[in-house]
Amino acid sequence: MNLNQVLDETGVSRNAYYTIARKACVLPKSIVAIADRLGVSPLDILEDPGSPNQRATRLIGEVNKVKSHYPEVDEENVRHTLLLLREKPIDRLRRALTHAQKPDIH
Repeated sequence: MNLNQVLDETGVSRNAYYTIARKACVLPKSIVAIADRLGVSPLDILEDPGSPNQRATRLIGEVNKVKSHYPEVDEENVRHTLLLLREKPIDRLRRALTHAQKPDIH
């Protein structure tokens, strides 16, 4: 697919495309300022997590990709690891510390 086809299918004019392409940053300055103040990437603010179905589909795709490279791995372990990696490290640490403080009584 070439650029002209993409622009035609999306309804974006060549003029609009090249105007945006020449800019160093296409994000609004307010988004950049907020992200800078929060100490995060502007993309973190703009990221659309999608619907639960879309997230599940992406997760399954990621699991299948790992499984294709490492056929011997357990899919559930891969899925669980990928879910944990999506969490903030501080949240994972807090949960681990909470679990570590609970007595293990059976």
